[in-house]
Amino acid sequence: MDASATFSRSDEVLTAAAPRSPQSNRSAEPREAPSAKPKSTAASPRVVRSLFVSDIHLGCRHSQAEPFRELLQRYEPRYLYVVGDFIDGWKLKRRWRWLPVYDRILQRLMTLKRSGTELLYTPGNHDAFLRNFLANFGVVEVRDRFVHVTADGRRFLVTHGDQFDKVEQGMPWLSLVASYAYDVLLSTNWLVNKLRGKKDDPYAFCGMIKRRVKYLVSHVSEFEEKVIESALASRCSGIICGHVHAPRIVEVGGLAYCNTGDWVENCSALVEYHDGSMDLVRRNGEVIAHLPVPAAPDFPNIDSPIESQERLEGAEVEGVLVA
Repeated sequence: MDASATFSRSDEVLTAAAPRSPQSNRSAEPREAPSAKPKSTAASPRVVRSLFVSDIHLGCRHSQAEPFRELLQRYEPRYLYVVGDFIDGWKLKRRWRWLPVYDRILQRLMTLKRSGTELLYTPGNHDAFLRNFLANFGVVEVRDRFVHVTADGRRFLVTHGDQFDKVEQGMPWLSLVASYAYDVLLSTNWLVNKLRGKKDDPYAFCGMIKRRVKYLVSHVSEFEEKVIESALASRCSGIICGHVHAPRIVEVGGLAYCNTGDWVENCSALVEYHDGSMDLVRRNGEVIAHLPVPAAPDFPNIDSPIESQERLEGAEVEGVLVA
């Protein structure tokens, strides 16, 4: 493995494949119009060091799958992290829904893989079942958590974040009820805005409500503080997570908290450039927040395989070997 990025190890290496529905169910599901084709991308993809995405929720009818596909066309990362909830197993279990655009997303991921992109995946609470499903293939590396080393040498814990949610861990039934209630809220708000002729941001009002609710839940459960504590215990400079659908970069206790957001409302992702700096961007490339390179990085010239190997080999993160 290239020593410019290192990752923490857990028990098993897993891989990816697209789920397929029974033929009898596919005919009953809504299909895209025959004229709906992927938009051509005239510009060449921008080469970046890393791309972090989470909470795409494929299978949920509110998933912004086409904008997500366009994002994958816009960038060509060396490392692509899917930080949980790529597929919404909760929704698919209730009602199967697999659209053609989902296959195009997987095709793009395979194209990136063939071109040299490393695919890394940490499951979330909505797609935890994929830990076993992905075990039969060698396309993507799956861990509960990674330690990503940036180009300037900073270490970031990468994990979905549901394990730090008190509601998710202590009252999973309440989390499930809240998920379905949120889905109803999205549907109602989308319909209201459509009737009012608002096409620019169909989830604007719902987003405002959810941001307030998520802020309250995050505050009550001390979500940000807990994930930062985990990063600190792992001897990391910060954490990259998802789960709460709230894109954000903020410094907490001297460590960087980076939340990639989601692809239901915010359509956001975290991009690392070749100098180690990061941007939180929206679907159109708009920069939401910026994380600069510190004045004195821990490991300058981290892209040197010899130096990074000498500095990092044998380090442990909570008992997990960093290779």
